[in-house]
Amino acid sequence: MDCSELQAHIQKIVISVVNDILEGKGFSYTMPTRSSGNQLYVPELDRIVLKDKMLTREFASVSNSRKVAITTKILQLVYQLCLKRIHVTKRDLFYTDVKLFVKQNESDDVLEDIACMIGCTRSSLQVVASEKGVVVGRVSFEDAGDPIDCTRMGVGGKAIPPFIDRITNIQSDAKFVLLVEKDAAFMRLAEDRFYNQYPCIIITAKGQPDVATRLFLKRIKTELDIPVLGLVDADPYGLKILSVYMSGSKNMSYDSAHLTTPDIKWLGIRPSDLDKYGIPEQCRLKMTEHDIKTGKQLLNEEFIKKNPEWHAELELMVKSKEKAEIQALSNFGFQYLTKTYLPQKLAQGDWI
Repeated sequence: MDCSELQAHIQKIVISVVNDILEGKGFSYTMPTRSSGNQLYVPELDRIVLKDKMLTREFASVSNSRKVAITTKILQLVYQLCLKRIHVTKRDLFYTDVKLFVKQNESDDVLEDIACMIGCTRSSLQVVASEKGVVVGRVSFEDAGDPIDCTRMGVGGKAIPPFIDRITNIQSDAKFVLLVEKDAAFMRLAEDRFYNQYPCIIITAKGQPDVATRLFLKRIKTELDIPVLGLVDADPYGLKILSVYMSGSKNMSYDSAHLTTPDIKWLGIRPSDLDKYGIPEQCRLKMTEHDIKTGKQLLNEEFIKKNPEWHAELELMVKSKEKAEIQALSNFGFQYLTKTYLPQKLAQGDWI
């Protein structure tokens, strides 16, 4: 949604609120509720979406008055950003009125509510998170008109810009995207110039995926139409990270259409790899009770149940009560990941 459309939506909301006040109905905002009870996984879309339950926050209510005030303040700030055609970070937004917001998570939460109320992406509100994800490899693009060549970004890679709408002219000869969970594995791949031996684009969000990285991945997948292979730890949280990329997060289910990249293939590290590649006992970790509980919960998730091979791997993990990080491969040598494990996986087409 561009700034002009966003301004029109905000004007419509404010006019509706003013009319309600003049008609004696009181001061309130109505929006879709983002609670888990209003979320639904749609197999046909392969993502989590919001249902149609709405909530109304009234200024006259003691429990809601402050949130209504915060909503009004943020609508005002977003409107100003649209007029100036500039972006700010969520932290910048918080510091415009710390006495009202008190904590950043409160202004962040209302920001999500406003995006949900308007029906746009959070980034469309001109407010972004700080840079977190990085990319390296066989892709070039223009960032606000500046040429970027991701083969010339060194070991650290290019920070994925939070303003995805400013990225244009994406060019690549990559055969696939390698989506990596952790920064340590990313650095190994970048330093060994893995993308020169196997033409690919390497992306990481350094753990839990942020919005900019999810948007960038979807943009790359959509425009280049190449497969995405996931390289994560062999534990329940590695799978949860893949699920966020694929199906979306419950917190941002209202924006899942813009953020999800379905059909990511699980390349590794898979539970069956522990025995297949002879990962020694001292490099395996015992799953905690919380790990096992999370694994059992994942077995009931739709994105796992619909893929029998993923389900079988997760069952093996829960049954063995063992997990392993990508770095466990370093037991065979620091370059085993790039020189042996990944080449063998790619040669065999060993992904599910």
